[in-house]
Amino acid sequence: MTMLGQTAAELGRAIDKGRIHPVELVEAQLDAIDKHPLAGRIYARLTPKRARAEAMAAAGRVKAGLRRGLLDGVPVSWKDLFDTAGVATEAGTALLRRRVPERDALVLERATFQGLVCLGKTHMTELAFSGLGINPVTASPPCINDPGAAPGGSSSGAAASVAFGLAPAAIGSDTGGSVRIPAAWNDLVGLKTTSGLLPLDGVVPLCERFDTIGPIARSVEDCALLLGQLQGAAPPDLGGVALAGARLMVLETVALDDLRPAPEMAFDHSVARLIAAGATVERLVAPEVAEAMSLAGILFTAEAYAIWRDKIEAAPEKMFPRILERFRSGASFTAADYVAAWRRLEELRRIWAARVATADAVILPTSPILPPNANRLMTDDAYFVTENLLALRNTRIGNLMGSCVLTLPAGEPSCGISLMAPAFAEARLLRLGAAVEAALR
Repeated sequence: MTMLGQTAAELGRAIDKGRIHPVELVEAQLDAIDKHPLAGRIYARLTPKRARAEAMAAAGRVKAGLRRGLLDGVPVSWKDLFDTAGVATEAGTALLRRRVPERDALVLERATFQGLVCLGKTHMTELAFSGLGINPVTASPPCINDPGAAPGGSSSGAAASVAFGLAPAAIGSDTGGSVRIPAAWNDLVGLKTTSGLLPLDGVVPLCERFDTIGPIARSVEDCALLLGQLQGAAPPDLGGVALAGARLMVLETVALDDLRPAPEMAFDHSVARLIAAGATVERLVAPEVAEAMSLAGILFTAEAYAIWRDKIEAAPEKMFPRILERFRSGASFTAADYVAAWRRLEELRRIWAARVATADAVILPTSPILPPNANRLMTDDAYFVTENLLALRNTRIGNLMGSCVLTLPAGEPSCGISLMAPAFAEARLLRLGAAVEAALR
């Protein structure tokens, strides 16, 4: 049977039934990567020795009847900000060139113990600080729907590895949309987990109060299974889900402003299908969202610059100028600005939580734009700034409100629909997401 292009869950079931051998699966995946003309723009480096050893161990567990879960023996890619013992982890920047950690990130340790096989490290936006996925310092991965377009970032290579069939699934990070934008622009499912749900030990930081870890995959089921692997726990149960009776709220504030035609059409069609499947859909106006968005410039850039200032200012010439500029914009804020912004954001989160308490999820277009032209992003400064802010606008709402968020393909190329749920409601969100996925198919 063909092994490439299947979901992680399908591969796991095939391993379970003896139709696929974990070592053969890894060899097929490594061979596909080796032969793919764009692989060098997707993977920063492979870990073939590790992958083969982990696949051999998984095969032994199959033979002994000791599989550790459905994904035991399934290979995945890891964004190049997760530490890998003895293998360079450079986070897409020359500032960290030849940085080789001594141990794995804690989530990678957990996933390895659960049986996931590490294929290698994927390219990313420099230090994860852009939603576009363009990186002239290392590589800019391709977009599955347009060879001339940006792939979405910052987990750009993570999404590309799945979209181009070079990994069944990928693990990325999301600070302002870095899982969801590339997932949406490459027609995939992406999960932004709640801040604090998964440990950041051994993860190169951007803004630690917003940084989260999440999977990118071909299905909601895969995201649920991968969340279980990353937690070292049983995955959420997706059985018996249905949309009938679900209460959804369309966020009108900010999220529907200035939508480009394709994302608007895809979202409207998706909402119509959810209503047809039995969901109740209301409109939501939430002024606190607009106010929270006005605080984003302080909250994200001040923390990012504080974390990276010394490293950046020791060698600023090593950075992509547009990313350098974003980091340095955080220098203009005082500690008083930052603390006051966080105190106000926490008040706004309480207002938001009360407003949406009766909803099963808040829904919105994942991105208001399609993937922009990569060459123009490199040559037109104003275009880079405006497209980057638009790319991140809708996804950032979930980070600011402290939500967990799931994006799913919305039926048009590079268009996604997002479902936002309260903090730590991932199991409920994934169950609802499975029902939405079925309705949209």
